[in-house]
Amino acid sequence: MDKQELPNLPSVDELLKSDDGRIWQQRYPRQLVIRAIRVVLNNLRENVLTGSGEEIDRQGIVDRIGALAEELSGFSLRPCLNATGIVLHTNLGRSILSADAIEHVLEIAGSYSNLEYDIEIGARGKRYAHVRGLLGELTGAEDGIIVNNNAAAVLVCLATLAKGREVIVSRGELVEIGGSFRIPDVMAASGATLREVGTTNKTHRHDYEKAVNENTALLMKVHQSNFRMIGFTSDIPVEELVSIGKLHKLPVMFDCGSGSFIDMKTYGVHTEPTVQEIIAFGVDIVTFSGDKLLGGPQAGIIVGKRQLIEKIEKNPLMRAIRIDKMTLAALEATLMSYLDMDTAKSKIPMLEMLLQQPENIKKRAGKVAAMLMRGIPKESARIEVISDVSQSGGGALAGIAFDTFAVAIAPLRISVNDLERRLRLGLPPVIARIREDRVILDMRTIREHENKKLVIAVCAALG
Repeated sequence: MDKQELPNLPSVDELLKSDDGRIWQQRYPRQLVIRAIRVVLNNLRENVLTGSGEEIDRQGIVDRIGALAEELSGFSLRPCLNATGIVLHTNLGRSILSADAIEHVLEIAGSYSNLEYDIEIGARGKRYAHVRGLLGELTGAEDGIIVNNNAAAVLVCLATLAKGREVIVSRGELVEIGGSFRIPDVMAASGATLREVGTTNKTHRHDYEKAVNENTALLMKVHQSNFRMIGFTSDIPVEELVSIGKLHKLPVMFDCGSGSFIDMKTYGVHTEPTVQEIIAFGVDIVTFSGDKLLGGPQAGIIVGKRQLIEKIEKNPLMRAIRIDKMTLAALEATLMSYLDMDTAKSKIPMLEMLLQQPENIKKRAGKVAAMLMRGIPKESARIEVISDVSQSGGGALAGIAFDTFAVAIAPLRISVNDLERRLRLGLPPVIARIREDRVILDMRTIREHENKKLVIAVCAALG
C-alpha cells in the first residue's frame, strides 16, 4: 500500500455500516467497535506515511478490527491460574472464596436483602448484626464489627481510643505492611501519638511500665506476621502485657495482622496464635484480616470488649470504611464454615491448599506431567516432577516453608523466558516461577479442576 492509496481506505462510517460492522456491533459495545476501527485505520495511515511498505487488503483490515474489538471488549480483571505455590498471593487476589461464600454472595447480590433491616420488628437494623453472633461464638469475644481491611481496623480503633494521646508500642513491632503502609504512619493518621519502647531486638516489661504516664491511652502489640526476628531477641508475651494494662487500668490492643481460627501447631507452625487464644488472655481489642489466614473476603475484623466496640462503632470514620453487602455475605458464609473446624479445613480453599499433604500434591503433579508428556512432542520440552517448597504469602506465616511438588518444564525450542511470557499472556493467564532455567508449576495452588486448563495452556505456549 502506498500514499496514492490513502484516499481508498474505508471510512469509519463505511465500516460500521458494512456486514462485518453489523456483526461487530452485535458482539461488542458500539463505542469499542468505533475505537477499534479508528485505531486500525490510523495505524495503517501512519505506516503508509512512514513508508513501512506493509501490504494489507480489505480483508486484512477487517480481520485486524475484529481482533482488536474482541481484545478491547474483554474484562481487565480476569481469572488466573496460580502456579507459584504462594497460597495467599496478594497480587493474585489472596484468598479464593469457598463455594458456600460464592453462592451466598450471588444470592444476596442478585436480590434485595435485609442488609440494614430488622425483619422481626419491621424497622431499620444494623448490618453488623448479621455476623456479631458468629464472631462471638467463634472467638469468645463480647462483640465485634467489620470494616474494609485491617489497616482501616487499626486506624479506627486508634482514632477512637487514643486520639490526642499516647499509644505504647515495642520498637520491634513497628512493622511495614504491603504498599509501604507502616504502623507509625497509620497511628499518625489516627491522631494518636506513638510512644516507642525497648530496642529493635529486645523489649522488657519495665520498658512499658516506665513509659506509662497520665497521657497514655493504650498499650498496643503488633504481631510480627510478615517477618521474623531470630537470635538475641525477646519481647513481652501478650498475657504479660495484659497484666500491665490491668495494673495501670489501660486497655490493651493486639493487631494480629493475619488472624487465624485454626491451631497451626499440629501442622508444625508454632508462631501463629489463634484469635481465640488472644481473646482468652484478656486482650481488650483484637484486629485481623478477613482475606488472609481466615480465608474469606478482604475485610478488617475488630473483636473485643463490648464497651470499646460500641465506642468504635460510633466513630464517624466507620461510615467511610464500612463493608458492602457482598463482602458481608462472603464473610458470613466463611464464618459459618468455622462452626465445624474440621469441615472448615476442607471447605475453605485457602486452608485446603495450605494444609494439604505433600504426597497428595505429588500425585496431582504426576497426573499433570503425564498429560503434558502425551500432549506435546518430546523435542518441545523436558518435563519432570520435582520436590520444592511453597509459601503462605500475604504477609502471613513469614519464614515458614511448606513441602510441595511441582512440574518443571525445560523448553527446548524456545527460551524459558519466552515460555513464561507465553503462559502469562495466554487465556487464562498462567502465573509461574522460573528456576534453574526451567518454568516451575507448583501444584499446591493448582486445584484438581484446573489441571486440564493448565495442560491446555502449557501445550499452547509450547506449540
